Amino acid sequence: MSKVDFNKLFEDFSNIKAGVIGDVMLDIYWWGHVDRISPEAPVPVVALDKKEHRIGGAGNVALNLAALGSQVAVLSVMGNDENGHILTHLFNEHHINTNWVAKQNSRITTAKTRIISRNQQMMRLDAEITKDLCADDENALLEKVHHFITTEKPQVIIFEDYNKGVLTERVIKEVTALCKQHGVITTVDPKRKNFFSYQGVDIFKPNLKEVKDGLNLLIDDVNLVTLNDIHKQLQKKLQHAISFITLSEKGVFYQQNSDAMIIPSHLRNIADVSGAGDTVIAVASLIYAATKRIDLMAEVANIAGGLVCEEVGTAAVNKERLLHECKLLLS
Repeated sequence: MSKVDFNKLFEDFSNIKAGVIGDVMLDIYWWGHVDRISPEAPVPVVALDKKEHRIGGAGNVALNLAALGSQVAVLSVMGNDENGHILTHLFNEHHINTNWVAKQNSRITTAKTRIISRNQQMMRLDAEITKDLCADDENALLEKVHHFITTEKPQVIIFEDYNKGVLTERVIKEVTALCKQHGVITTVDPKRKNFFSYQGVDIFKPNLKEVKDGLNLLIDDVNLVTLNDIHKQLQKKLQHAISFITLSEKGVFYQQNSDAMIIPSHLRNIADVSGAGDTVIAVASLIYAATKRIDLMAEVANIAGGLVCEEVGTAAVNKERLLHECKLLLS
C-alpha cells in the first residue's frame, strides 16, 4: 500500500458530509437484580436499578460517522411518539442532524427494550411496525432526501437496512437515481428482503452469510476464487461497482473490476460482535468518500470492525484508537 498521511486523512473526515438512510431504532436497557421468584407465576422478579437509552439500528452507523468527526444526518421515518422524541434528543446530543427525519403518526418508533440482570439478558421487548412504508410516508421521506441532497450536497449516502419497512423498493430506486444525478456515492449494508433491489449502487457490503442466503450458495471453503465468482454473480444481478464482503473472523474481501483481495483480520480479544457491521460500513463509506481508494477503505474498515468487537454491546469506534492502529498496522 502506498504511504498514507493518516493524521491528515482523519482530520479531513470533518469535511465529509454523509447521510444515513434506513431503519433507526431506540435501544432501551433496564438493568436490575433478581432476589426472588414471583408468587404470581414461575418467573423471576427483577428489581430495577437503572435505565439507559442508546441509539440503535441505522442510527448506530450515523453514531460511528459522528464519532469519526464527519458531518452526518439521518434520513428516516419514525413515529411522532415519546420514543421518537427520546431518540431525536440522543441524535442531537451526538451532533447528528435530524432535520431530515419524517415523523409520521402512521408509524411508531422502533424500540427494543432489553432486561438485564447479572450481565445476562433475560428478556427483550420489541415495539415496532415492520410493514413497508405507505405511499404517503414514502413521499414524505423522498421529499426529505431530495431537500437534503440539493441543500447539503453530501458526498455519500449509506443505505442501512434492518427490514423494518423504511427502505422499500421505491425508496431504494428513487434515492439511488437521485444520488447518481447529483454525483453522490451510494453504499449499502443490505438485508435479505431487499437484497437485489440495490441496482447500480457504488459499494455493496453484505456479510458472507447474507451473500450465501441471497445467492442460495452452499460453500464452506472461502478463497479468492470462490469470492471472485460471488462478485460476478452479484454484479450480474446488481450492476454495482464494488463488492465489499465481511468474512467474520477471516477478515474482509473487496473487488472492483479485476482488482480483488482478501484482507485477513487482525488478532483481537473478541468480546462482542454486535454492531461491528455498522462500524465497517460507516468507516468504509467515509474512507472511500475521502480517498476513492478501495484498498485503503477495506484495510481501515477491517481494523475498525475488529476494534469494536473488543467492546461489550454496540459501540461506536474510537477515533484516536483507530488512528493509532492504522499508523501501527498500515504505515
